[in-house]
Amino acid sequence: MSRKECIAMLLAGGQGSRLGALTQKIAKPAVSFGGKFRIIDFALSNCTNSGIDTVGVLTQYRPYLLHSYIGSGEAWDLDSRDGGVSILPPYATQEGGAWYAGTADAITQNLDYIKGYSPDYVLILSGDHLYRMDYRKMLDAHIAHEAELTVSVMPVPWEEASRFGILTTDDDDRIVKFSEKPEKPDSNLASMGIYIFSTDALVEALEADAVDQRSSHDFGNDIIPKMLEQGKRLYTYEFHGFWKDVGTIASFHETSMDLLGEHPEFDLFDQNFPVLSNITMRPPHYIGPEARVSDCLVSNGCRVYGTAIHSILSTDAIVGERAVVEDSVLLPGAVVKAGARVRRAILGENAVVEENVRLGSVDTTKDTAVVGNDVIIGRGNDQ
Repeated sequence: MSRKECIAMLLAGGQGSRLGALTQKIAKPAVSFGGKFRIIDFALSNCTNSGIDTVGVLTQYRPYLLHSYIGSGEAWDLDSRDGGVSILPPYATQEGGAWYAGTADAITQNLDYIKGYSPDYVLILSGDHLYRMDYRKMLDAHIAHEAELTVSVMPVPWEEASRFGILTTDDDDRIVKFSEKPEKPDSNLASMGIYIFSTDALVEALEADAVDQRSSHDFGNDIIPKMLEQGKRLYTYEFHGFWKDVGTIASFHETSMDLLGEHPEFDLFDQNFPVLSNITMRPPHYIGPEARVSDCLVSNGCRVYGTAIHSILSTDAIVGERAVVEDSVLLPGAVVKAGARVRRAILGENAVVEENVRLGSVDTTKDTAVVGNDVIIGRGNDQ
């Protein structure tokens, strides 16, 4: 292994239980999003576009699909022998084995991987957020401050600040206080869960945390407060741009709809900072002679014979004759059969809505209808 200036550690083991049926069989970062992507594509693409060519992906919950999807990393130009992407699941040792106990513990269990590249800096990411970020700019700020830890933050509305981990800084962006979901916040800078550590500081903090029986082994709850208490050099990097945690059904649906329109806030077509994907080669989509399609993202392999309005049709989705799909997300392989009506819903991968079934509602006061992967909604299951 050759020495690297900076490597990334991508935390992708979360179950994502708040996504309900969508994550019963796959990990949250593997959930399809935006037609031809999976959620993890956005963080991997950010690494490639930022010139970071060595990425460890830490998996845990139902990892098979994620492992097979990432493969060699070729789709993101992360398949070099000198680095590239590595899958890092929990493993057994002579002392036994255990699941990752927290975000910090996940990194601790992979310190040998980090030390193998002798990096000056380690970038720690979550695999389940939607955003574009040039991590090089954050690294430059970290170096300029001679920081031991830099935390990416984003200003949030003051009335929402109590929902986040809040960082208070001085005039030089140095962190002077960290508050987890404070009732009365004195800052509106919310942690994005993106960290750059100087490697020596990271190793020192993790090794001390590993033997602390009172610790929950989490960066937000334990590592950051402890380093702050010790007077370490902690700084913020303020990010201004589109960033969403698509961790709930409501946010998943809302953010999916945000991709539509002539000028979406998050532009999937931006060639300057492209989102890369390991989607298999599929035929072009087909729009039938009686079909009506308006304000939709229609992916490869789709066949549309009916009506699709303000919706996302992922790879190989099918909308049958006289069927109507509106304000909805069809994940890969989902089928809406002839005469069915699907409104404000999310259909899981390979889900089927049978003929003439009514699913969902245009009433925004009601919850988004969700159908899990491989589920068939028949005539007796109208919702």
